[in-house]
Amino acid sequence: MNYPNRKFEKELIVKSSTDNLAQIRDFIKQAADDCGCSEETAGKIVLAVDEACTNIIKHAYKFSPEGKICCNIKFDNTKFLVSITDDGLHFDPNNVPEPDIVEYYKQKKVGGLGIYLIKKLMDEVEYSTKSGNKNEVVLVKYLTR
Repeated sequence: MNYPNRKFEKELIVKSSTDNLAQIRDFIKQAADDCGCSEETAGKIVLAVDEACTNIIKHAYKFSPEGKICCNIKFDNTKFLVSITDDGLHFDPNNVPEPDIVEYYKQKKVGGLGIYLIKKLMDEVEYSTKSGNKNEVVLVKYLTR
């Protein structure tokens, strides 16, 4: 992989509507392409961010389109970092047990794998509550040269 020798930061702020998920995916994909990510790596980052934003819309904002989702990307040659913040209901991912995937498929369940997928797709995932009552999830993908 050949990553440009540069750093940048980009931000997108959208309303908390599922109608805006395509805009978020396009924003992340374009930034990943600008960084020289492979299609596979870009796809993993896009899927993880999409899952995180979907969870925010569904759980933090309870499908209210009046909330805001802020996606901030930082790239520094070897690390692609996406910080996603919202003002919705707080969430503690430690309260969500890791699913038994075999049992999950046996029961033909649908949904509920977002956090699991995010953790599998990204190298680091950190949830926190910031001052001003904001929630933040930070997703990191390390890029090798």
